Amino acid sequence: MDSVVASAIAMTVIVAVRYLLTSGMFAWATHKVRPGHYAGLEKQIRSEITWSLATAAIYGVPAGVVAWGWQQRGWTKIYTDPLAYPLWWMPVSLLLYLFIHDTWFYWTHRWMHRPKVFRAVHAIHHASRPPTAWAAMNFHPVEAAIVSLLIPALVFVIPIHAGMLGLVLLVMTVMGVTNHMGWEMFPKWLVHSGAGNWLITASHHHRHHEQYRCNYGLYFRLWDRLCGTDKGLSAP
Repeated sequence: MDSVVASAIAMTVIVAVRYLLTSGMFAWATHKVRPGHYAGLEKQIRSEITWSLATAAIYGVPAGVVAWGWQQRGWTKIYTDPLAYPLWWMPVSLLLYLFIHDTWFYWTHRWMHRPKVFRAVHAIHHASRPPTAWAAMNFHPVEAAIVSLLIPALVFVIPIHAGMLGLVLLVMTVMGVTNHMGWEMFPKWLVHSGAGNWLITASHHHRHHEQYRCNYGLYFRLWDRLCGTDKGLSAP
């Protein structure tokens, strides 16, 4: 029992430090590239950091339990031998995890925009007006649990190499932060390219924070397009 508790605490610390370093790095980049962009938002940023550090525990505890179960009990389908499955499965599993996570996020996100749920839960995230690099994990505990529990659940069902799982978490972290920076860091040629028309960046997600009832996706614009909720790009 002590080891599983230690794993949960360690993972919570890792998630919190990862958040502070990643959001801090992009906040610093914002200060350098767009001086004064977050001027007057000091109170909002303090709130974003406070909620995000609480979210770190909600992310970290189940992740720590899963990590302990994987290493000590062999509970999960995480593997480390690249030859345990065909090599083509590594990129396929990466895309599958991202697609499933994006699907889960889209539909739960739309649900959280129902008026009663929005007021009780999701309003905390939308209190970031405009969002900043510190807002990616600025969630009510209920929303944090909904967002965070899918990936730990998937590792019990879908085999994935440990390196690919790390890449999933890296993509989730970087896109979560960069989509909330309040300005577009990616070049226009990419954002407006054929591939860019299917990927979510700050220009797409910022419109969600402006208009609320649109652009619900996390990584891809597929579900927004299929469901008629894609309202294009903003100009943050």
